[in-house]
Amino acid sequence: MKFAEFTPGLVIEAGPYHVTEDEVLAFAKAWDPQWFHTDPEAAAQGRHGGLIASGWQTCGIAMRLIADKALHGSESFASPGLAYLKWKHPVRPGDDLRVRATVLETRVARSQPTMGILRWHWQLANAEGVEVLELEATSLFDLTLTPRN
Repeated sequence: MKFAEFTPGLVIEAGPYHVTEDEVLAFAKAWDPQWFHTDPEAAAQGRHGGLIASGWQTCGIAMRLIADKALHGSESFASPGLAYLKWKHPVRPGDDLRVRATVLETRVARSQPTMGILRWHWQLANAEGVEVLELEATSLFDLTLTPRN
């Protein structure tokens, strides 16, 4: 999508993304090697009653869904960060995740009139509708760029 297509109130939905046990284990072994992410037997005896995905993997899944649905082919070039990030419920192998992003605000930067600023609210939920991730992100767009495919 081009920056001009993002308007306050616009809702963008994407997914599902199917989470596999192999993917959870591989991500955790590489990036978040805590036992409840890497050891299915120990995790089964733990507080969560089974293996759960890293919150950082969950963020990556949400980002992938948003990138494919809304940012692919856009003038997006960076993000200065998040206003907040909440991991609301564990993600488990076998989950099918969907993202819902609501545009909160769009504007052109006063100090840099060639830069668009998008503020949006993301909600990632499993197939049962249980929200697993919530965040508010800001994305930056270079309005001098020709969108890429």
